[in-house]
Amino acid sequence: MVEKVLLRLEGVQTHIGRYHILHGVDLVVPEGELTVLLGRNGAGKTTTLRTIMGLWRASAGRIVFDGADITRMATPDIARLGIAYVPEAMGIFTGLSVRENLVLATATGRFDAALLDGVFALFPVLKVKWNDAAGGLSGGQKQMLAISRAMVERRRLMIVDEPTKGLAPAVIEHLIGGFRTLKESRTTVLLVEQNFHMARSLGDGVAVMDDGRVVHAGGMVELAGDEALQGRLLGLSLAAHQ
Repeated sequence: MVEKVLLRLEGVQTHIGRYHILHGVDLVVPEGELTVLLGRNGAGKTTTLRTIMGLWRASAGRIVFDGADITRMATPDIARLGIAYVPEAMGIFTGLSVRENLVLATATGRFDAALLDGVFALFPVLKVKWNDAAGGLSGGQKQMLAISRAMVERRRLMIVDEPTKGLAPAVIEHLIGGFRTLKESRTTVLLVEQNFHMARSLGDGVAVMDDGRVVHAGGMVELAGDEALQGRLLGLSLAAHQ
């Protein structure tokens, strides 16, 4: 069975002011899989995500989503295609309650009961904190809320930037469980992650970036099993990051 490509980047370049950040990114995200984007700090991972979402404009190349060229589309129009973006900064409204944050993430201001039940099944603490201000949540709970904002509408693709950054190991394990449930539902995910235990636990495919380019793409099993390749691409061994 030939996999369907949901998202494809072809030779994407991005300039931010006078800085040339992306130097021709080629990336494929198959439908129904979780693809991990790895790379050292400054490799261009976050810029890639923001360029996909139209927050920064590609200066060359093409971004194709489900066969349609979205390279020049505005961010709200990209989101309406069913692409959700969870930025590293989470993007939650700290002065609003958990419920209000989730309401703002819906298109109509009303919840789909099945989707909301799915959120509560993944992150029960959000039901407990339903009427509490988001600013009073712990770091892990805020990240759960940020991910849940991408789940209360039906999405074709979730793009998530470093969800485990700064979180305790126990919270990371909880997030891994949540993403495993998403994988079981065949939700397509593009995940930037520096926690290699999480990346190896969840990734179907992996792309490694360096200096604004994808320098390796393949299966996560292949990368996880080849310490020499890990060292060459990432300067470390995944075995040291259990």
